Parts: sequence; C-alpha cells; structure tokens
Amino acid sequence: MKSILLIGLGRYGRHVARKLHAMHHEIMAVDKNEELVNEVLPYTNSALIADSTDGHFLESLGVRNFDACIVAIGDDFQSSLETTLRLRELGAKYIVARASSSIHEKFLLRNGADEVVYPEKQLALWTAIRCGSDHLLDYFELSKNYAIYEIAMPEIWAGHTVGELDIRRIHHVNVLGIKHEGSLDVEITPKTLLQAEDSILLLGAQEAVKKLIDDGER
Repeated sequence: MKSILLIGLGRYGRHVARKLHAMHHEIMAVDKNEELVNEVLPYTNSALIADSTDGHFLESLGVRNFDACIVAIGDDFQSSLETTLRLRELGAKYIVARASSSIHEKFLLRNGADEVVYPEKQLALWTAIRCGSDHLLDYFELSKNYAIYEIAMPEIWAGHTVGELDIRRIHHVNVLGIKHEGSLDVEITPKTLLQAEDSILLLGAQEAVKKLIDDGER
C-alpha cells in the first residue's frame, strides 16, 4: 500500500482516485472546487479544498512523506506547471503529471515531473493501432519500439504447441500468456497447446508483431 497525493479532481483525477481506492492505497486529494472534493470523499482517506499553487499550503501537507504525487490538472496550464514546480522544490519523491498537449508535456518535464501522462495522445495511439487490424485485440506500449500485444490466435497456430511452432526463433516475439474464456494463463511452456478460440499475449518489436499479424491477415 502506498500513500498518494492527488491534485486535481476533474474527470481524469476522479477516475484515478477510484482506481487507487480499489487498489487499497492511501489517498489525499486536493482541488479548489468544493463540489469535486465532495464527490471523491468516499474514495479517499482525506480530501481538501485548496489552491495547489499556494506554496505554504503544499508545504503544510508534508509532500516528502508521500510515495508519489499525481498532478491531474489538465486544463489549467499555468496551475499545472506551478504545482509541479512547487512539489519538486518541496522535495516530492516522485511526481506524475497529466499533460493536455505536447507543449504542456515538455514544460512539465522541465518543471520537475518525473513522468508525464498524456491521456489523449496515448488513447489516440491505442485506437489507431487497435483499429488498424482485425486481429489486434489490445496493446500496451513499453518503449518506442517494444510493446505487449494481445492478438487473436493465428489460424495456422491452432492445434499446435508453443514448442512445435518455435515462435520465439521464427517470429522474434515472446509468448507471455494465453487467454481462454476470460482467464489468463501465464505459465507457458513448450508443451502449451494453442487453441483457435483463444487469444495470445506477445512481447516484441512493433515490426515483428506487425509482420506476424499482416501475414495472418493475407
């Protein structure tokens, strides 16, 4: 369990609060809008109505004591930057900040954010990749070149084992798991049998997975 300072309770911030609550983390939430603060009260250990650009207020929270600080302010460019900078100056351990544009993203990193989340950009990328292939079911980017893909089982793989297909050597991807009727099996061995109705999780370079999918769609 981690202690999280969550600043900004718009739609994005509220979703973050609910998820952190479901994961049993301790949350202190902050927003200057009383209505939004009241809305997240059931999902937090404490919620405060305040202006996060107020350095004295942030100092009173003891930001060094939180495992992470999340700046979920998306629409107020200036407040987002000021809050991130003040958190860094006060010695926050780890700062994750939400960006609403590419410029915003660059300034947040310069102002002290350890990590920047740009939801619209990331969702757009996921949507484009997901809709670009009938066989791609899900996608999670790990770096510029590598990602985890969930794809429908290639027809020619069904009825064979992982070892028989020699997937890693031939296709240059790693099999991480098999989804069968909603359940995920991650104990993959060379004897694991692949079935037509299942989906498969692969880790690999984008080019390798794209070629595998394209070959299966021809």
